[in-house]
Amino acid sequence: MTRRSSRRFSIPRSPKRRLGLALVVVLFAIASYYFGPRPKFNPMTEEAQRVSMTVEQEMALGLQAAPQMAQRHGGLHPDQQAQAALDRIGERLVFQSEAGRTPYRFEFHVLADSRTVNAFALPGGQIFMTGAMAARLRTEGELAGVLAHQIGHVVGRHAVGQMDKAQRTEGLADADAIAAFDPEDPTSAGYSQIAALIGLAVDMKYGRDDERQADALGVRFMAEAGYDPRALIGVMEALEAAARGTRRPEFFSTHPNPDRRLEQIQQAIEEVFPDGVPEGLVK
Repeated sequence: MTRRSSRRFSIPRSPKRRLGLALVVVLFAIASYYFGPRPKFNPMTEEAQRVSMTVEQEMALGLQAAPQMAQRHGGLHPDQQAQAALDRIGERLVFQSEAGRTPYRFEFHVLADSRTVNAFALPGGQIFMTGAMAARLRTEGELAGVLAHQIGHVVGRHAVGQMDKAQRTEGLADADAIAAFDPEDPTSAGYSQIAALIGLAVDMKYGRDDERQADALGVRFMAEAGYDPRALIGVMEALEAAARGTRRPEFFSTHPNPDRRLEQIQQAIEEVFPDGVPEGLVK
């Protein structure tokens, strides 16, 4: 998870790599249209999921969508200290929890947006937090809680599950047009098909079941990494307090807030720590 490379948002330029990306999309569309995905067991969620993309395809799509996500929120934040803190916390969560035993390669990004209170996870491990969200959080544990929740979305494969449903309802893309796609030319054939998939990833909204599962996974990852998972409750309380102000956090529009969410987080904590949360965890 090295950072500060200007190439981390680069788009494949060679014809061979463009053809490879086109083939990925075509195969995904054909399988979804004619057969539908077969259930695949996800050891993180301990359930069978109907998703067509491979992990490699998820990561490729997330990297393709990352520049658009950053651009939408004013680019990456110039505060290198804030970025370094997010990297440190994110790496601790990944490398000291079961998330680190998945094939995903996580990168964490602070966005320059100082007005939108939100955090996002793209397929494959690209995770973003706005400057406005970071400013709302009071402790390292709360920052860890937001990141752990987003990591839960990635390993839970929630985005590709939602995209799979959308792809099946929209039908088969034009394989010839996608094969001719030139990522550096917005007028090229196939651009709209690729852009549609990227747009789905950037605009992803999760349902209540996905949010509940991401919370439960987040609690688990926090505990394994030595963070007090009760900090995730603190995040929800801080956002609810902000919601009583003049500007409701966008977080609640992209992350549905079930009536019982705080109670469900507490239940997840009790499952991890049936004898109570021990002392000494980072709050």
